[in-house]
Amino acid sequence: MDSNIKLANSTLTTCPYCGVGCGVVATPSNVTGDESHPANQGRLCVKGSALHETLVPNGRLLRPRVAGEDRSWPEALAAVSGAIRDSVAQHGPGSVALYLSGQLLTEDYYVANKLAKGFIGTPHVDTNSRLCMSAAVAAHKRAFGEDCVPGCYEDLELADLLVLTGSNAAWAHPILYQRMHAARRTGRRVVVIDPRRTATADLADLHLKLKPGTDTVLFNGLLAWLVRHEATSPSYIAQHCSGFEETLACAQDVASSVASVAAQCDLVEADVERFYRWYADIPRTVTVFSQGINQAVAGTDNCNAIINCHLATGRVGQPGASPFSLTGQPNAMGGREVGGLANTLAAHMEYDTPGAREQLAEFWGTDQLPEAPGYKAVDLFEAVHRGDIKVLWIMGTNPAVSLPDSARVREALANCPTVIVSDCMANTDTTALADILLPAAGWGEKDGTVTNSERCISRQRSFLPLSSAARPDWQILASVACELGYARAFQYQCPADIFREHAALSALACRVSEGRQIFDIGALAQLTDAQYNQLEPTQWPVILDDVGEIEGSSRLFSDGCFATDDGRARLVPVPVGRPCQSVTPRFPFVVNTGRIRDQWHTMTRTALVSRLLTHRQEPSIEIHPDDAFRLRISDGALCQLIGPGPEPFLGRARLTSDQRLGEVFIPIHWNGRFASQSVATNLIAAVTDPLSGQPESKHGIASLHSLANQWQARLMRRKSSNDLRDLAGFCDYWCRQPLAHSESWWLAGSKTVDWSKDATIWLEGEPQLVLVDSAQGRFRAARVVDGQLEAVLLVDNNVELLPDLVWLDQCFASERLSSEQRQCLLAGRSVETEDMGALVCSCFQVGDRQIAKAISRGQTTLEALGQVLKCGTNCGSCIPEIRELLQVELLET
Repeated sequence: MDSNIKLANSTLTTCPYCGVGCGVVATPSNVTGDESHPANQGRLCVKGSALHETLVPNGRLLRPRVAGEDRSWPEALAAVSGAIRDSVAQHGPGSVALYLSGQLLTEDYYVANKLAKGFIGTPHVDTNSRLCMSAAVAAHKRAFGEDCVPGCYEDLELADLLVLTGSNAAWAHPILYQRMHAARRTGRRVVVIDPRRTATADLADLHLKLKPGTDTVLFNGLLAWLVRHEATSPSYIAQHCSGFEETLACAQDVASSVASVAAQCDLVEADVERFYRWYADIPRTVTVFSQGINQAVAGTDNCNAIINCHLATGRVGQPGASPFSLTGQPNAMGGREVGGLANTLAAHMEYDTPGAREQLAEFWGTDQLPEAPGYKAVDLFEAVHRGDIKVLWIMGTNPAVSLPDSARVREALANCPTVIVSDCMANTDTTALADILLPAAGWGEKDGTVTNSERCISRQRSFLPLSSAARPDWQILASVACELGYARAFQYQCPADIFREHAALSALACRVSEGRQIFDIGALAQLTDAQYNQLEPTQWPVILDDVGEIEGSSRLFSDGCFATDDGRARLVPVPVGRPCQSVTPRFPFVVNTGRIRDQWHTMTRTALVSRLLTHRQEPSIEIHPDDAFRLRISDGALCQLIGPGPEPFLGRARLTSDQRLGEVFIPIHWNGRFASQSVATNLIAAVTDPLSGQPESKHGIASLHSLANQWQARLMRRKSSNDLRDLAGFCDYWCRQPLAHSESWWLAGSKTVDWSKDATIWLEGEPQLVLVDSAQGRFRAARVVDGQLEAVLLVDNNVELLPDLVWLDQCFASERLSSEQRQCLLAGRSVETEDMGALVCSCFQVGDRQIAKAISRGQTTLEALGQVLKCGTNCGSCIPEIRELLQVELLET
């Protein structure tokens, strides 16, 4: 392998988490940032830095399973192909569906789409990218004629005005946030638009804490203001745009004045005026938008309202001036390229593109292509619930947790005749409902390409052997295709074969569009295997220069020519879009959902790393202090949110004025494997944007109540111990926290427990050390066998008095407890152990009390704290929290 790919036994590959697409230098025991990769330039967030810690056999799916029994690959493939064949014969091709994932590589996606649409003949192929990016996709198509992000990451640094709306980039896209932060300079302005004050607002010169669901009002108001103040570009509009007059009339109707906008958005009028003035006065403007904009019943309109303002000012595809959609997943864009969405064919060709079906059918050598689009994600699972889908193949995703109204989704999966799941992990909420499980290759074992938010194609290279019987997804799909009799069309020997076909199809799609299509990687169709292996990060569209070298494109539409029939961009009239669900006396709180800093999606990978669970150890409910005071909820108390659906959300209260009154925030990550009732999507109704099919995941409704409990506890057991299912009935609430050397649970219950009598059940044996303080409601016990710690139970009515678990967890690693460890065991920590407090820096495991102590000793700057404690010196995700601690500590002194 070329020296730029393999460095001293390290492999250059790409991170499998968010859509930033960071390059990494990987070995089985270490991961660092790739300084040569244009996306991250050597930076890595804490999740990326911990990737090597996820390369463990724990929880891996290593053998095919059919009906709960291990099977050989031939048996499993026969079961999959037999189910598909029988369903097509009895109920037609539309009775089969595939649900894919932005975690798949482009090559996997391509083969899945080709098999389903081209040969099985079903249009029902969709992806979890529908849940995060489809509103932006639909908006791009309406405005530009194609799903194209016009800018690049460099624009985030070049912009003199950076507007971040619906994006907590500091936690969701931390490396891009660090690039934005590093670009701070005199005269540069940053506006953050978000109902919550998040860590990203640490960057802001102006934070607009708007009312949820009023994004279209704010940006319609901006467009109308720009016209009133003659701050648009009439020449650009005349030469390159259509629909301006209709769009302006709609905007003026929606937002006639700054006062009207401020009233509707619940903002200070002067702040709205300041934002509009900055936008008018600063030509180099980038508007970054993400899930807070997309995940709405008016998500497509939200995106187009933003794009309208950029088109009206000619700020598209220029250095430091573009609308910029931040993708959620590592290969959401790659999936869109190959047709992984139900309403597209392949290679950006649409069902209604003249000649596209015929040309694609000829290219693939098939006569089975569907004539119309299939079900989008939410409708797809409703069709499963209805019984219209008989065979559902889920690949690399966990819809039992991630889809809205997830209780109904789980019900649909339980009743579906055949559920096939391809995954690298054995135990998820979705695999528990599968009839056939297929072990897929994981990160480090997979080989192929991904495309990030700036259209950059990067190689994800394997550096590990396949685990046991695991196979790459493309290979599993091709094997099923052969079983179904389509071997001729699926004779792929390696990912490079698939990529070349994918690239050639993009060139065909450009010819079908008569040269209008932007997505074109046809220049890569002739790559040799060696050239594919050495492919460097490249932004599409891709061309060959005069000497035959590959050349990517950093920006699109700089010349004002778009992918529409007439080459003109379209401004789109955007009416006011309100959330589908409104609060009521019964459900008075708006529920917002989103990511937390150190976790990824449904935790199947990140929960393997104990230090990634230390920043936020439990499900939480963020509440404004005034709401908490009114409801008599104290900080740290267990609470429940009850919505219109059948299941509540349980979590620990986090009181913060960062929340607006009457609104709460909950994290999306917890699931049935890690908490008793903390699936956020149980509170989200299955309502979608009518244009994109994207669910309104940012807006639920609920009532908020304290969770009554007589006791709270922490239970720790050796890693090899059984899980907690046999004890779940004793608890009203439990949350699992895997640690480095033990399994740990937060517990709470309302039923009286005789701890002295029942401790043997919890500890899986008789305790050797016991402490009882009935007056304080305190009970502590430990089981020690042959000098080795097996289990610890810590019960206390006041959860704040429960000790930190780091020292206790280390005790499980000791082959024989020392006398000092035994003496301190029930106290929970050695007298010599420093109490670090709540974790702030995950990279270096630094807590808030350590930081406070350092500040009191004179380290009163971010740089000084970094020198002493290292906090904030790696990924930088904790810097906003460190700054907040600095402000608080310095004010108090």
